Amino acid sequence: MAPTCTVRAAITDATPPQSLTKEYSLPHRQISAFTLWQWWRMCVGVCLPVFSEVYLQQILSTMAQAKRAKVADVSSVPPSPPKVAITQDITDPQADSVVLISDFIDECGIDIIDQAVSATTAIDKAAVENLSLIPVPVAGGRLVLSGTGDLSRDFDDVRRFSDAAQKGIKRVVQAGSRAPLIVIHYSAKSKVQELFANHIYVAVLGALSQSYLPLEVREDSDAPLSVTATAERIFVYSTDEKLPQHVSAIESARAVARDLCGSDPERMAPPRFAEYVEALFSGSKLKVAVKISEDFSDEYPLLEAVARCSRVVPRHHPHVVNIEYTGEGDVKKTFFFVGKGITYDTGGADIKAGGVMAGMHRDKGGASAICGFMYLLHLIQPKNIRVVAKLAVVRNSVGADAYVADEIIRSRAGVRVRVGNTDAEGRMVMADVLCEAKEEALQAPDPHIFTVATLTGHAVRAYGTGYFAAMDNGPAKAKKMSENIAQHGLLWGDPAEISTVRREDFDFVRKTYLTEDVLQSNSAASTATARGHQFPAAFLTVASGMTDHGINSATPLPYTHLDIAGSTKMWPTPVSGSPIPALASALLI
Repeated sequence: MAPTCTVRAAITDATPPQSLTKEYSLPHRQISAFTLWQWWRMCVGVCLPVFSEVYLQQILSTMAQAKRAKVADVSSVPPSPPKVAITQDITDPQADSVVLISDFIDECGIDIIDQAVSATTAIDKAAVENLSLIPVPVAGGRLVLSGTGDLSRDFDDVRRFSDAAQKGIKRVVQAGSRAPLIVIHYSAKSKVQELFANHIYVAVLGALSQSYLPLEVREDSDAPLSVTATAERIFVYSTDEKLPQHVSAIESARAVARDLCGSDPERMAPPRFAEYVEALFSGSKLKVAVKISEDFSDEYPLLEAVARCSRVVPRHHPHVVNIEYTGEGDVKKTFFFVGKGITYDTGGADIKAGGVMAGMHRDKGGASAICGFMYLLHLIQPKNIRVVAKLAVVRNSVGADAYVADEIIRSRAGVRVRVGNTDAEGRMVMADVLCEAKEEALQAPDPHIFTVATLTGHAVRAYGTGYFAAMDNGPAKAKKMSENIAQHGLLWGDPAEISTVRREDFDFVRKTYLTEDVLQSNSAASTATARGHQFPAAFLTVASGMTDHGINSATPLPYTHLDIAGSTKMWPTPVSGSPIPALASALLI
């Protein structure tokens, strides 16, 4: 084996001639001349002496490395969205296609494009709806027409631009484009045009989201080209110099959320989730602290009940991940985020039967979105605020040691909790962490607490896919937090629906016997239960001790619960990264 090592070292350490440092382009990939030179050196080395199996393996290994295409050039952590650049040149030589995103009510004002659109639609009335690709003397010699549809109706919003951008980018990538230039046009003739104030930004975010490569694809050096082909750079026909940095920051944050939420149960098991977070913020000003314990019963008793069955498998052990950001200057505002990070939800003893377990690797959407939001803070560095994230990263496994209905467990806040359904594990793992956040918030300047979770199917049933539910307690409602988030979310294509936690929800979780103070859940699915996404917020309020901090208390604490089950989007639809845009606009921008 010694000669083999020597040969590899010689090949690795040898310095190539300077003339061989140029990059040679092959379809969809870059292969350096140095790699070609390595092949030549090896061929000489193996052909003259003896064609040994060892040398053959070396050749095949080097060729395999070259075959890895762009996947090898994309960092796994943090994700690297396509670079965004603005241009005022419709024939920009750096771009290789043009996508026109428009409502097509009137002309976009670029003569060469308007003439092409007029000529095309004259002979094909369905050209816009069919994403027609036509030869035009613009960048790349090709133009794709992607229509938003009618934008004048009462129910239309800015997501029409995001949808059109995603379709347009998908079409040009299929045609072989890797550096599209997008032109975004809105006729602005309707009475609801204020809803489209951010249409250019939202369209670019749509284009970026279409270009996301899942973490598992980026880490797979043998991933087929058919799944790795995507836009590598996006040009925007605009003069807005702030646009590239702004949209890139939001998309980078959403990509983090997609990585964590969308990866499979083993790739993102609790220890590996924590490792990703540590790698993500390594070298940044954010502080990351990962709590690991053989038994969390003293600190987080409700979380430990859910986690105890998973302790049979070391790689499934629970972790509590804390991330903290403190901006420059005096802290004037403090936000606490508690996230549900169920890396896989079997349902526990109340097992998800009948095929409904598939897709439950995405039950960590709340923790994932919060982590993405924290990454946004790292990128934009807002001043005078402190943000603390507490992520309950647990697997809800099933087995002999699984927690079961009828168990009575005293929460961190001292509240006796009767378990009603082990598939209501999300509120269990968050309640004690919420209590901890409450304890810290009492000492913080101008605090506001959030819980963020893919918590209930009822939120999806009530509002549909693409929307998250926002619920305030009394102090938060006085500040109109849910209303503020919903208004900002609508303008950024990340809409929320405002829900209200009412007396019936607290009645629903009221104790049923002398042995408990609160009922965790009924035995039915949330989708089959009236007010199925509101009463879990009531449970969280009671179990965490937040009932002592209402609007008429001596120490009121604003608390907002976000159920993002609908907006996260479940498998196999790509993870959205919601509610990062809404939160960013409402709290930071």
